[in-house]
Amino acid sequence: MNYKIYSKNKSSHFIDVEFQVQNVENETLELQLPAWRPGRYELQNFAKNIQKFEVFDAEGKLLPAQKISKDRWKVQTNGAKEITAKYNYYANLVNAGSSYVDENILYVNPVNICVYAEGFINEPCKLELFLLENQVIAGLNNIQKITKGNAEINFNDFYHLADSPFIVSANLKHATYEVDAVKFNLWFEGNLSRAYLGKISTDFKKFTEEQIKLFGVFPEKEYHFITWILPIAYYHGVEHRSSTMQVLGPDGQDFNGSLSDELYIDLLGLASHELFHTWNICKLRPVELLPYDYTKENYFPTCFVAEGVTTYYGDLMLYRSGVFDEKQYLKELETYYKRHFDHSDRASQSLIESSWDLWLDGYTQSIPDRKVSVYHKGAIAAQILDLHLQRTSGGSRSIDDVMRILWQRFGASENGTPLRGYSMQDYFDICEEVAGESLTWYFEQCILGTESLFELLNSYLTHINLRLIRNEENLVQLIKYQS
Repeated sequence: MNYKIYSKNKSSHFIDVEFQVQNVENETLELQLPAWRPGRYELQNFAKNIQKFEVFDAEGKLLPAQKISKDRWKVQTNGAKEITAKYNYYANLVNAGSSYVDENILYVNPVNICVYAEGFINEPCKLELFLLENQVIAGLNNIQKITKGNAEINFNDFYHLADSPFIVSANLKHATYEVDAVKFNLWFEGNLSRAYLGKISTDFKKFTEEQIKLFGVFPEKEYHFITWILPIAYYHGVEHRSSTMQVLGPDGQDFNGSLSDELYIDLLGLASHELFHTWNICKLRPVELLPYDYTKENYFPTCFVAEGVTTYYGDLMLYRSGVFDEKQYLKELETYYKRHFDHSDRASQSLIESSWDLWLDGYTQSIPDRKVSVYHKGAIAAQILDLHLQRTSGGSRSIDDVMRILWQRFGASENGTPLRGYSMQDYFDICEEVAGESLTWYFEQCILGTESLFELLNSYLTHINLRLIRNEENLVQLIKYQS
């Protein structure tokens, strides 16, 4: 499958796409635009952004193409062995999971805009981009050549292409660092002084080293942090196979191209979280998500592992690596304690039920006292497990052991693609294996149950000289005391 991506009229915010598939054998061929994107477990309806969609044979003759669902077309090939779909996609939304184009920047998340041909999803893909003078491509590892403004990039298959976002711009700031012979790229679009990149590189390298130390290996040969700094308040990140896309703001123009303290903390927290996803979900994946089915919802009950454990580790790695001091780490802990206990402590759903219902209303406000956040309650459940393992083993075991074993048994990959996925039972079994005892109480109360975890969490926090209290407004606060 071959793709050409360009924009004939950048000010219109339309991206033009040409998709070509060869060696067609059947009388009909179905083309699918993904209905959702990895990292956001809800239907996205990307097809609503397509203005015009046409399909041609190799001689340029128009072929009949009929929509058979909201994002799927059936093409009558009329004997053609090669077909080309030409369409344009309205890209005028700036966030970490969308696509955007104007006179200065092209940001593409291929899962938004690239169709694939049914039966060809595992075939190699080639992407051709058209660059203006001085423009740079950020985020891709596999650029084959750039000749006279044309760039060619190869991908193992559609899954690889769909999970490889990139930015084309003349204004990108770039820095690198290395850990264990892996190159990590920092790309920044927006108002950020190049002089600030040194501090960012230093801190990023620290938490990167700490995460690699946990798993023992980094699963990619090169990685990209792509960050777009906006002049308005914003916070959003998305994990990908060998990169993360992050959109943050406000840019703090009064700081002479540096970042405000608050925005820098946001950057660190988001980047650490998304880097941890390189293992946990991009490679170490629930069995229900192998492979991704881009045509419909992919229900799975373990998003509390994918997102909750990752949320817990994102800040923990910043603390362990010395990027966060204790005060800052406790502030981050208190933040997700408050988000859960102040708003969802009486919710009627368990973590498993809310994992399943992400596809229903996981990213929007629900009716009162219905769902819990797999991020916030999931992180609390992960911390309770961690503190229990540490306490019962005298500090010799922790949730680190759970994640290492999970990675060793289920995270192995070939060409960046996981070979097998874990089930909820696999996760439960490994937790009990590390504990050396039954953890039925933990699973029933923290994962399967709906009762408040306030007192249970406090019983473990006491052993590390912390305690949650409720103030006069019944809002939680985290306090530290001397033993």
